[in-house]
Amino acid sequence: MDPVSAFDEPLKKLLGGATAKVMADHLDLHTVGDLLHHYPRRYEERGRLTALTDLPLDEHVTVVAQVADARVMTFNGGRGKRLEVTLTDGHGRLQLVFFGHGVHKPHKELLPGRRAMFAGKASVFNRKMQLAHPTYQLLDAELTDEAGATEAVDAFADKLLPIYPACKQLDSWRIAKAVDAVLPSAQEAVDPLPPALREGRGFTALPEALLKIHRPHTKADVAAARDRLKWDEAFVLQVALARRRYADTQLPAVARRPVPGGLLDAFDATLPFTLTDGQLKVSKEIFDDLATEHPMHRLLQGEVGSGKTMVALRAMLATVDAGGQAAMLAPTEVLAQQHHRSITEMMGELAEGGMLGGADQGTKVVLLTGSMGMPARRQALLDLVTGEAGIVIGTHALIEDKVKFHELGLVVVDEQHRFGVEQRDALRSKGKQPPHLLVMTATPIPRTVAMTVFGDLETSVLDQLPAGRSPIASHVVPAKDKPHFLSRAWERVREEVDNGHQAYVVCPRIGDDEDEAAGKKGKKTAEEEAEKRPPLAVLEIAEQLAKGPLTGLRIEVLHGRMHPDEKDDVMRRFAAGQVDVLVATTVIEVGVNVPNATAMVIMDADRFGVSQLHQLRGRVGRGSAPGLCLLVSEAHEASPARARLSAVAATLDGFELSRIDLEERREGDVLGRAQSGVRSSLRVLSVIDDEEVIAAARAEAVEVVAADPELEHLPELRLVLDALLDKDREEYLDKG
Repeated sequence: MDPVSAFDEPLKKLLGGATAKVMADHLDLHTVGDLLHHYPRRYEERGRLTALTDLPLDEHVTVVAQVADARVMTFNGGRGKRLEVTLTDGHGRLQLVFFGHGVHKPHKELLPGRRAMFAGKASVFNRKMQLAHPTYQLLDAELTDEAGATEAVDAFADKLLPIYPACKQLDSWRIAKAVDAVLPSAQEAVDPLPPALREGRGFTALPEALLKIHRPHTKADVAAARDRLKWDEAFVLQVALARRRYADTQLPAVARRPVPGGLLDAFDATLPFTLTDGQLKVSKEIFDDLATEHPMHRLLQGEVGSGKTMVALRAMLATVDAGGQAAMLAPTEVLAQQHHRSITEMMGELAEGGMLGGADQGTKVVLLTGSMGMPARRQALLDLVTGEAGIVIGTHALIEDKVKFHELGLVVVDEQHRFGVEQRDALRSKGKQPPHLLVMTATPIPRTVAMTVFGDLETSVLDQLPAGRSPIASHVVPAKDKPHFLSRAWERVREEVDNGHQAYVVCPRIGDDEDEAAGKKGKKTAEEEAEKRPPLAVLEIAEQLAKGPLTGLRIEVLHGRMHPDEKDDVMRRFAAGQVDVLVATTVIEVGVNVPNATAMVIMDADRFGVSQLHQLRGRVGRGSAPGLCLLVSEAHEASPARARLSAVAATLDGFELSRIDLEERREGDVLGRAQSGVRSSLRVLSVIDDEEVIAAARAEAVEVVAADPELEHLPELRLVLDALLDKDREEYLDKG
């Protein structure tokens, strides 16, 4: 059989339609290859029982345990029956419940002393952990007369028991049975690693690695298989990215060199401060790239407030000097308006090219957003197509077909994680030749994630804050345990305002009718309501503060469902110091710059992610007065949520926090399907723990692609790449 087609074989041919449909719908497994790459999450040792004491709540779990006790109870005057089974593993206990007609079979089989595998969703009832109606498979050697029991024992005796990522409709051991059916196809696996690399690193052959990860005899088998499969994932992905970087170097672009005595020099001469060493170093890297005749692809990472916008603006001015136009793409209207306002303020008369009172070497800086009125929009489009406007700042509206540029030379994308690659490329395709690309993010990204998620970009890091930036003190406010701490928090806000400063109060929810409608969809018990009250809302908190602790202060609200003009008006008045306290959702997370705002209170802080809290906190301490960030939470002191908040309060190092954030979230969330389908192919590779593997794979991939860009001498690697990059993914890599 043709090697690739063995892996491409649809599962329904081997497993039957019903099982294949469940695998496709719930586990996204469609082919033999998909199932062979669905690796066990962990392994149980045949002779050892699972620890029942640390089962994750509300998750589908698989346990191996012994029946301690089983009894049938009646209710509804004897009309209803319930079977309660208690399991033990010598450390903890777990209750199983079966109802109605489902009682008979388990009542006969689950006798005290019997061992079995059980799978179900762990929940709490009457303060006890339980599985309701779990599926199970007996593992007792005595049960040879029971159908399937002998087979179960043979399959699991003296082996490590693979526990697969499962779903409600399909248990781990059913997945194991399905894997047995496709395992012979592992022999047909196409090995992507070049022979010299494989031998040089002493790796297990791929068919053997697949066999060992699914059916290991020892822990050493698992380790050898994982090492090999990690390398495959890292290497294939890095080759895909290296080929994209190589292809980019082959594209033509217009070199954009700063012109002496031009717009950039005029701008630099007006700066009231000196640039930091970091800004100068990163600017040099960008100017060197702009001066080449193939497109720049650079990621600029910078801590909140490190001056990324200044670096980007200087790159845009250099592009305008060299006869090109620059476009900045921002994720929200509020942010686009904020950038437009701050850039025109920074440039002064240089932003009024062609206007009365404008500087001779100035240019026009225009804004383009979806909510603009028709006359302003028409004028902006005209300024772009004639080249009158050297710089445009906008939202997704920039990507629309009717937007035409005179000569697009540079695209700056702000907060890349808010955009898919497709949007970035749609804007880049508007240039006559591919424009240069600068991607900015204020979310610090650990080096390995940068190599994996943004592997097609060169990276610059701004880790130095400009002079005059103030430190931010952060504290957790335990509102439930110590309500007087929350009262003190509002006193601190009042003190900041009395000293002539301003404050933000951030809430997770808006609190209008749409919110309420969403909340009413699912009916909850009183206990659940108490346990999971809705997140605090902007409109409610603003009203409570105005009537209570902050009465007499000028309080305004800001959230995403307000009309853009209204939002802009509130932000403008807040920036002008006409508002004391701004109660807002996370619309203020990026880009809002009000140096006089010194305090931030984040309500229900445990409902935000680590990176998001760091981003929000970066909105204060932007002037000469010290910043204060109070993280209000009702989470229990010993809870993971509180530990997370304490970590945020303990450090201002965004890279350290991004690592914590990464450890908390599953890899898939971090890599994000929005970035590219390729990245969702990570299964055993961890972007946290496998830094050396990723770095080494990247170095090998660069060498391989430099020597053989088309991979003509490595047909197996090509085959695997083609299989990994289905049509969408291939398009992603070939764009630009």
